[in-house]
Amino acid sequence: MLRRHIWWLAPLAGAAVAGGIVAAVSLGGGSSSQATPRTPQARLHPGAAALAFQSAIRAVVQRLSPSVVQIQTPSGLGSGVVFDSNGDIVTNNHVVGASGGPFSVTAGAHSYSATLVGRFAPDDLAVVRVSGAGLRPAVLANSSRLSVGDIAIAIGNPLGLRSSVTDGIVSAFRQGVSEGNGVALPLMIQTSAAINPGNSGGALADIEGRVIGIPTLAATDPELGGSAAPGIGFAIPSNLVRDIATQIIRFHHVVNSHRAYLGVEIADTGGAGVLVQSVTSGGPAAKAGLVRGDVITAVNGHGTPTVNDLTSVVSELKPGTTVSIAVVTQHGAHKTLHLKLGEFPGG
Repeated sequence: MLRRHIWWLAPLAGAAVAGGIVAAVSLGGGSSSQATPRTPQARLHPGAAALAFQSAIRAVVQRLSPSVVQIQTPSGLGSGVVFDSNGDIVTNNHVVGASGGPFSVTAGAHSYSATLVGRFAPDDLAVVRVSGAGLRPAVLANSSRLSVGDIAIAIGNPLGLRSSVTDGIVSAFRQGVSEGNGVALPLMIQTSAAINPGNSGGALADIEGRVIGIPTLAATDPELGGSAAPGIGFAIPSNLVRDIATQIIRFHHVVNSHRAYLGVEIADTGGAGVLVQSVTSGGPAAKAGLVRGDVITAVNGHGTPTVNDLTSVVSELKPGTTVSIAVVTQHGAHKTLHLKLGEFPGG
């Protein structure tokens, strides 16, 4: 189950480069009672398709690289994407970390001081701003139009290696992917393009050079001792990035999170469920009858042995949805509560 084997990327780690060649062959013909003469086809140069793909990748790199910056924080390095002509840069919240700035942003041969505009930890997104630098904004695609098999090109700064490029495809779309730190993303783009620590906050682009997502996670393989699993990376879709970044820039916080909310503070119990440490007065959990000391073991029949499991399940649900919650009380009694989810506060 993916939720147990995903980890968030720290701003510093190793690098890998993946390449690919795509060739297409068109076969023509007809059907009749007799063989139909075929019109001679112009033969493609053996490497024409590969060269065309190579040229397309180069064009993406030339177009998008100036819009992908390196962000240095007190805790390390990460990447960011220039969001607008005002110098707003979107990145991962885990890239900026606990620091409120200032940050150093490197674009091309120049470094600038940047300030934090705002952040929204539940979606692992943040915005920093460089004033007066004339940075080039990236173009964001409509991620709802993506399909499995679409070309995906990652540009970022793994290990501080600026403007590193890897390529692959859109491998799948995943719901409820946990970062392993109590944060779960409602929908993620899975890609075979190599995503390494330092790529976090950078760009995942389509073959036209438009940003389709912000690389954020890499899967880990327990058989490799918890090391990154090759060819399985995750990115936050551009439509979610656009929505949350726009709210942060306009209000300095998120006013409409679209995320479900329980209204509890929780902790792990070692796999026996999720301990309710406190309940927000007047919140959804309080109204449903959850109390401090209860242990949540399932939501809508989905087991929640850990905090990561609970956050993953809830991240897939919408505000206003009524769910059934299996609970074990402090006295060992089992009960089922019905809870109407609220909307996660973004302020």
